[in-house]
Amino acid sequence: MIYWYTLLFATFCAWQNPNSKPNRDLFMLSEGQITFNSFAPLETITAASSEIKGAIDPATHKFAFSIGLSSFEGFNNPLQKDHFNENFMETNLYPVATFAGKIIEKINFKKEGEYTVRAKGKLKIHGVTKERIIKSTILIKDGRLFVKSVFSVLLKEYNITIPRIVHQKIAKDILVSVDVIFDRPMP
Repeated sequence: MIYWYTLLFATFCAWQNPNSKPNRDLFMLSEGQITFNSFAPLETITAASSEIKGAIDPATHKFAFSIGLSSFEGFNNPLQKDHFNENFMETNLYPVATFAGKIIEKINFKKEGEYTVRAKGKLKIHGVTKERIIKSTILIKDGRLFVKSVFSVLLKEYNITIPRIVHQKIAKDILVSVDVIFDRPMP
């Protein structure tokens, strides 16, 4: 777990001006969940993980997220999880998915309210990095950020192949839902 925070901290330090003081106003992800759904003709598969890490810098609007892919639970049976990790996501080679970039719209992180924004960044899954713009909703309330997003991932864009024998059981386009909460770190 320390590794993820070190990675996020290093990412944000790289974004900062080297001559400025470190930004202590970062919002760190405190809780939340990522869920994926595969709606195929013969089967629906759902799995979720609450082991997502992330941070948002309100001064620069930059963000970074990461999730260990083997942390997903659910599936319809244990064999499905094994196939997900070993055959499709190859988590031994590509253990983490990441999304890092910048929120396009300028918002005031000190003003409560709900904002619809676009997050532009690089989504890395299965060793493949693609630039994406993902629409999200940010609710600012009581000094916290509540972020929700739903987007799809086309498996072939990330070199994830589905064997012909199960192509009716796994969708080519996976629906991903993100529901997370950010807090400012304690001083």
